[in-house]
Order: sequence, then C-alpha cells, then structure tokens
Amino acid sequence: MNEVSVVIPNFNGIEYLKTCLNSLLDQTYPEVSIIVVDNGSTDGSQELILSSYPQIRLISLSENTGFCHAVNVGIKASKSAYVILLNNDTEVEKDFVENLLTGIKKHKKAFSCAAKMISYQDREQIDDAGNFYNALGWAFARGKGKSVSLYNREDRIFASCGGASIYKREVFEEIGLFDEEHFAYLEDIDIGYRARIHGYQNWYIPNAHVYHIGSGTSGSRYNHFKIRYSSRNNIYMIYKNMPLLQIVVNLPLLMIGFLLKIIFFAKKGYGKEYLAGIKNGFTLSLAAKEKGTKVKYQNRNLQHYLLIQWELWLNLFRRFP
Repeated sequence: MNEVSVVIPNFNGIEYLKTCLNSLLDQTYPEVSIIVVDNGSTDGSQELILSSYPQIRLISLSENTGFCHAVNVGIKASKSAYVILLNNDTEVEKDFVENLLTGIKKHKKAFSCAAKMISYQDREQIDDAGNFYNALGWAFARGKGKSVSLYNREDRIFASCGGASIYKREVFEEIGLFDEEHFAYLEDIDIGYRARIHGYQNWYIPNAHVYHIGSGTSGSRYNHFKIRYSSRNNIYMIYKNMPLLQIVVNLPLLMIGFLLKIIFFAKKGYGKEYLAGIKNGFTLSLAAKEKGTKVKYQNRNLQHYLLIQWELWLNLFRRFP
C-alpha cells in the first residue's frame, strides 16, 4: 500500500489531462497511487486514460456529481495515510508530491498543507499561496497576481485550496469528508474551517510548486453557476460552522461584506445570481438544521473558536504580503 495517493476529479477536461498526468508520472517520490474520478465526461477523457495511462486508476461516474462527491469517492477508494487533491488543469514539478508529503509530516498538528499555486500562463505570478477567510464573509487566495518571490516561507493559513493540497486521512476519519451539499466552491474553506474547530492546523508549503491554468472546468472566473453556488455555499458555511453567538458577533461585518458583494456583482451583471445564491443558502441552512449537519458546539473547542474569531478579524487586513 502506497503512503500517498493523488485524487484528480475530472469533468470534460481532456485538453488538460495529458499535461497533468504526465507531470505526475514523473515524480521524484517513488510510489504514488493516482486516481482519476471522472464525473461523466463526454469528451473522450475516460477513453484517453484507459488507452494511454493503464497505471492510473479510473473511477467512472455516470453523471456530474460535483467536485465534493468526486473527491470523496477518490478518498474512499484510496487506502493511503495521506491524500493529495489536484485539479485536472495543472502541471506539477517533479518534487511536488515529495515536498507536500515532507511538509505535512513536519507539522504534527496539520490537517492539510497547500502547495504554491503559480499561474500557468505567467509563471512569475502567484495563483494561490493559501486560502483565507475573514469577518466580512470573504474567502480569498493569498497573493493572487503578486510575484512568486514574495511567498517563499512556510506559514499557517486558514485553509488549503482543494486544487493542490495534501490531507491527513486520520483527520478525515475524525471530522468527516468534504460536505457534498457544497457541490463545488468553498468546500475547501469549509473543511479547513471544520478542522480548525477541532484544533488542527493548515499550512502553506512554498517548495511544492504547481502551475494552474484556472477555471478549467467552470470555464471562466465569473459565470452564473460559480457566482450562485459561491454565495449559496458561503451562507451555508457560516451557519454550519459558527455557533449562534459567533454569528451575532460577526453579523454587522457580514452584512457589510455581503452588501458590497451584491453591488460588485450587480455592476458585472450578476446581481440576480448572487442574490439567488444567498436565498438558496438560507434554504440549505434550514435543511442542515433539520438534518443535524451543523457543527455542534463543544466547550472543549472554545479556545479554537476564539482563535478562529481572532483570525477572522485579523484577515480583514491580510490581502497584502
């Protein structure tokens, strides 16, 4: 049994798969299990893997079940102590797996470690150097668009981007897998948040390099689907992870944050989608209350909640290097 597995969700990503898979097969770490979970692609992705990559395990789903379900299927299918999630529109350097594995072993309280994601098109620019979340209800990729030279130090982060990160299986077994209600978007912030509530950490590993094209599946930075699901999932994530008192404390800033986002997306012609997502988020939260999926407050985690709250305030000023 290999120590680490790489799980790649794919939906009609044939134009990216060769680059991604070839770079993974050229790793300095000797034994890596690679699993592609295909979400019902119709572009020949499955046929490509079966014909050209017999050493890679393909799990074929009959339809597009979303990022969360696909990676959960892959995590369950793997048996390794560590699991790397990797987007299909990426290219990794030869020591990518080795450096991520070394990083998560080094940090004993780590649930996840994020790679240095670099723009595929401009390899002097950061795409993501760790994910953060703040008291306005805004999630953001640290360093996006800035020089790669500014982010060469290991650092604690709020959560790891699910597009190129390593996770510890034993923590999944404690806190659960990705929440499939998210379908896609903010699911990585959600699970990183959940791990933080339980006292675990998330780290950024700058020597694990991955080149990311971006929006390889959704097609663009802003679109109806992404905006609706992002606002929906944000409302749901806040309700699910914050105790009532914490929601009340953050409510003024959250209202400001969502109002600013409504104005921002309205100017781009997506105001209705953003508002529809917020409405759907409240509906999803009510359903979560009935299902009992809200993270239950426990006194033993009080210090973790207090630390998270401090970071939510601190992260209001952390867009800058």
